Amino acid sequence: MASKDQNLSFYDYDPSVPAAVVCCVLFGLTLVWSTFMTIRKRSWIWIVQILAISMEVVGYAVRIVSANDPTSLNPYAVQFCVIILAPVLMAGAIYVVFGRIVFHVVPAEERTTRLLWIPPRWITPIFVTFDVVALLVQLIGAVSVSSTQATDKDAMNKLKIGKDIALAGLGIQIAAFGLFTIIAARFHFTSQRFVAGLSWRLEEVDGGKAVFVRGSSRKINPKWRRLLYALNASCILILIRSVFRVVEFAQGSNGSVMQKEFYMYILDTLPIFLVVVSFCLFFPGSYLPFMGFRVPKNPVGTRRLGGDDSSATALQEI
Repeated sequence: MASKDQNLSFYDYDPSVPAAVVCCVLFGLTLVWSTFMTIRKRSWIWIVQILAISMEVVGYAVRIVSANDPTSLNPYAVQFCVIILAPVLMAGAIYVVFGRIVFHVVPAEERTTRLLWIPPRWITPIFVTFDVVALLVQLIGAVSVSSTQATDKDAMNKLKIGKDIALAGLGIQIAAFGLFTIIAARFHFTSQRFVAGLSWRLEEVDGGKAVFVRGSSRKINPKWRRLLYALNASCILILIRSVFRVVEFAQGSNGSVMQKEFYMYILDTLPIFLVVVSFCLFFPGSYLPFMGFRVPKNPVGTRRLGGDDSSATALQEI
């Protein structure tokens, strides 16, 4: 049933309350699980992802309120902003996880610009910086769009400016994240050569469920490449969502995308939910050590072991 006063509604369709409830509950469940795993594994850097999931929960909770009162500005503005911005934080978490995979898996002497196209030590800082810029630009655009009312003076011009700003932020995100996705996909294949080397340089514990770096407490899951699969799949999903938002803003309120709610749920909500679920199933802290805010100053390298087996090699911190 259409809104009583469709002209004053901030939506170009009748927003669904049941759909918002379902999304709020599903993201809420993943939030509980992610928080539990973060505490259990002491993966404090994953708090960024928890914040992003919390934004999704808040977004859909407020969307329930907004759907019941589509002419109210504040609920509409809040749900619009947090749902738009949450994936940007998720992208930041992915950058950090990729940086940690490289740190723990690739021997120091092979961490080169040739391998990753970008100086390895700058991967996380560079992409996180782009992520912050994209976040701020999209925030400005989202606030401008969501706070503009039809009765405002020069409302159409304000909407256009806000959408252009949001598009610029999305453009920055897609450019940076697109490059990162290519780098991560390429590393997915080149990392094959590190699997065997890592296996014989480490000693198994817990019946092969984990491996320790000899001489240290660094514990690495030998099936760490599963995390790489989750990471690459997440990159594709976030790109799909970002392209959808670009098309949505580019078309404007007269476009078919903004006039049908199911586009948002299929091309934004679903991809982002799958990203969250993938990291619930393949939690980074279950595969990598040192998922705190700081990593050891010294990277993993190789050294010769003494004793009878002079040809054996183990990892050490250098």
